[in-house]
Amino acid sequence: MLLIAFLLAGLLPALLVSMLSFYQARTALRTEIKHDLKTTGKAVGEHIDRILFERVQNVRSWSQLAIMQDMQIGDIDKRLSIFLAETRSSYAEQYLSLDVVDLQSIIISSSNPHHINQRLSSPPIWFSFQDNGQSMTVYHLQNEQLMISTPLTSDISHQPIGHLIASFNWAVIQNLLNHAAQNATELALIDDNARLLAQSRNWSQQRHSLHTHISLQSTLPIQGWQVALNKEHDVAVAPVHRLGLIFLIVLVVILLFSLSLVRPIAKRITQPLDDLLHFVKQLRKPNVSAPPLTGPAEVQALNLAFTRMATDLEESEQQLTRAAKLAVVGEMAAAMSHEVRTPLGIMRSSADVLKREPALSSDGREVLGFIISETERLNKLVTTLIDSARPRVPSKIPLELQAHLQHVCDMLQKQAQDKHIQLSFNASGPVIIAVDQDQMTQVMVNLIVNAIQILPEHGQVAVSLFHDQHYAHLTVADNGPGVPSSQQNHLFEAFFTQRAGGVGLGLAVVKQIVEAHGGTITYSTSPWQGAQFNIALPLETE
Repeated sequence: MLLIAFLLAGLLPALLVSMLSFYQARTALRTEIKHDLKTTGKAVGEHIDRILFERVQNVRSWSQLAIMQDMQIGDIDKRLSIFLAETRSSYAEQYLSLDVVDLQSIIISSSNPHHINQRLSSPPIWFSFQDNGQSMTVYHLQNEQLMISTPLTSDISHQPIGHLIASFNWAVIQNLLNHAAQNATELALIDDNARLLAQSRNWSQQRHSLHTHISLQSTLPIQGWQVALNKEHDVAVAPVHRLGLIFLIVLVVILLFSLSLVRPIAKRITQPLDDLLHFVKQLRKPNVSAPPLTGPAEVQALNLAFTRMATDLEESEQQLTRAAKLAVVGEMAAAMSHEVRTPLGIMRSSADVLKREPALSSDGREVLGFIISETERLNKLVTTLIDSARPRVPSKIPLELQAHLQHVCDMLQKQAQDKHIQLSFNASGPVIIAVDQDQMTQVMVNLIVNAIQILPEHGQVAVSLFHDQHYAHLTVADNGPGVPSSQQNHLFEAFFTQRAGGVGLGLAVVKQIVEAHGGTITYSTSPWQGAQFNIALPLETE
């Protein structure tokens, strides 16, 4: 209480003043940083516009040169190709390629000799415009290049004879942004659809950052382009944080000095708390009596609460001990399951060796078949027990789910055909999802094999895959008897099974794996009034 009174009377005003000063300095610094970001963004935007405008002017002026008429004779003396190669070389990294194509998009001349006589494949048109009466076309950005095209006209017939196409190196814009990204500043060029056209190497679009957007005032007919700038918040306000740390150290020093003054006064209050602390420390020892009820009412209430808590803790400890013993039993069962695999492997190997004996009787072969099938069944049972007792943490990687499910269905076709069961797979399209591939295989094999085993001959099993904005949806449906409504709530419980000879761990393991991937699994009635299991898994995000 004395400490609270002291804080209210002395330290609280000082703390409020310090916080206000810190806030004002922080606000002023943020305003200045945003102003600097706007200045930088405007300069970068003007530079980008100047580069793009110069490239358009280059293409327009080159198209009007007399040497372009050489394309009408197929550039037989390669003068035009030499001119294009020298022009590209003089502009260093500005252009990736300069090409002249005919009306059928066949390259007649090029700065790259390997391109000649090839068909030029251009991306879709981005926008077109008139520059001093001449038509200019800009194609969509692709493979880090921006293609700029203008038609070539014959000086004799004044008819179109082809096009001059310049492939501008988009890395120039990237390098410009990288050069401007200094002092933890991040830059990006964004189009009118909020798509990222170029960004500096350190661009991360952090949440905790100061950011601004500057519209690109272009001399070209470019609408809605913006230069986005971010500056990491912690770096931006680091000077203010240092000032705040100094304030905090001063306040701590004052607090320690004040506590040394009020200690004698507070001893009367703290003594009952010391007695209570001693009681807590000695709680494990026998015949420990509760401390006397002295001091303020709050301390006495705390004394009673601790005494009651000590009693509750003793009861809880007994319950935890019982739970721990059960857990140890489960661990021992899992360890024993591992130990069973060794003799099972020996039995299976021995049976395989005996089966190759030529003098073995038919009865002996039948018995060996029983041994092999039963060892396989026991091995599967051991695997299921281990998966249930010690579920493995999924190792997630991006997986194309459609191809993976098709592979699983192909793998199980033989087992379905043996019972004349039709196993089909249908998908709406490729789906990328972050999953553990082995565990996802285990989930689908469990569900499909369960359906195959429970169905009579000439049954149907349908596996389907589709997705929405956030989830991939998998379903496994059959035309079997389904699950009665009274048993549906127990489907995913351990040791619950409808199949004779089943252990009842398969669906429990499936649910365990699906939930470990952040998904859900539910049961519903299939379109054939049989069983249908529905799995929803979150899609992979950037």
